[in-house]
Amino acid sequence: MLTPAVARAARAAPKHVRALATVADSKPQQLKEFSIYRWNPDKPAEKPYLQKYSIDMNKCGPMVLDAILKIKNELDPTLTFRRSCREGICGSCAMNIDGVNTLACLKRIEKDSKDVKIYPLPHMYVIKDLVPDMTQFYKQYKSIQPYLQAEKPADGREHLQSKEDRLKLDGMYECILCACCSTSCPSYWWNQDQYLGPAVLMQAYRWVADSRDTQTAARLEKLANPFSLYRCHTIFNCTKTCPKGLNPAQSIARLKQAMAQA
Repeated sequence: MLTPAVARAARAAPKHVRALATVADSKPQQLKEFSIYRWNPDKPAEKPYLQKYSIDMNKCGPMVLDAILKIKNELDPTLTFRRSCREGICGSCAMNIDGVNTLACLKRIEKDSKDVKIYPLPHMYVIKDLVPDMTQFYKQYKSIQPYLQAEKPADGREHLQSKEDRLKLDGMYECILCACCSTSCPSYWWNQDQYLGPAVLMQAYRWVADSRDTQTAARLEKLANPFSLYRCHTIFNCTKTCPKGLNPAQSIARLKQAMAQA
């Protein structure tokens, strides 16, 4: 039975709002199953497994992250994953969805009867559930010194750059370091202790290509070994899986060309 206050609020609501709520509530359930990788480090004797959850898509947003959040908030608060911006900017919700590395916030839920299978990024140590250990990835990123290294500008104020030189950085500076490309690369799977991987190599070339940077020779010298750069065998998995539509393989090819000309 409605309280007087609730009844008054319902009567005061606009007619179209009440109508929409009635239509949504009257729709038959549109259930979708999500099979999610689970592993708890507090239970080391328990092997990883897939846990299934059913979601009514009439009451869920269109993206995979919407479904995961609904599961976390309403069905299973123990489910662990990373997320932040929900706009494809931070890269936190990178995971393997239906066999493809992508961002859960940008991945639409398919309107079919198939289960959605969700795993953490492949070939990385797992901290818990869908949370991979990014320590090595960020250590490699730090190793390329991803910041401008230049002498004091002539005017003492700013480093000038032509429009043409600035355009050379397009397609690289937009990288959000989600690691989707690197963790789709077989060479990175087997040699990530020494091979830097597509994401980090693209950022390495981003600074080599920057006309304002004066440490090109030193940057290239750090890559002059059999593993850091040359474990890339041009498979193009990185380019196929980048959720931002970037082309790490092209940057790696240009970096190899710069090495040859150095």
